[in-house]
Amino acid sequence: MNNSEPSLINNSSHNSKFVWLKHLQPDLILGGSILSLTPQILAEHQLQGLILDVDDTLVPFKRSFASGELIEWVTQIRQTADIWLVSNNLHQNRISTIADSLNLPYLHGAGKPSRRKLRQALTAMNLPAHQVAMVGDRLFTDVIAGNRLGLFTIWVEPIMAKQFTTPSLRNLEVWLSLSLGVTLHSPHKT
Repeated sequence: MNNSEPSLINNSSHNSKFVWLKHLQPDLILGGSILSLTPQILAEHQLQGLILDVDDTLVPFKRSFASGELIEWVTQIRQTADIWLVSNNLHQNRISTIADSLNLPYLHGAGKPSRRKLRQALTAMNLPAHQVAMVGDRLFTDVIAGNRLGLFTIWVEPIMAKQFTTPSLRNLEVWLSLSLGVTLHSPHKT
């Protein structure tokens, strides 16, 4: 092989890394929980729909009910945006209980970063992808799935139960993402 010819192998691996970086990069990092997402932020980004992760985004992983604060937040946000819950959790009873308490439609067992159930929610909203945000606390599931579908992605801090203070899987995702060159600083501090 001539040294002046570009290597297809190196170019291919560079393109692959660029694609992963693009999929891991959230469009917006709030620097707070989902409760810091306001109608003003939605208007600023021209968002009319939200697809929300459930576990650790809306409620702690083992909890089966929404807090009063979350119910109040949903009541406020639904005045400006359609909302769907899309969870990887396989326990339909738990997710339906949470969805019912918020009076929201839901899909469970999503398998994110698969886009299949996100597409179903997007179709039900009848909105273009760029006007809908995927909101979640995980980079390797929520952000990747949303970016792969062309949604606006919002990364939030997890809502954790008091006994769990270190989200270790999230920390690993952050470390890996930063190692790959993803920028995870928060322009929207709350």
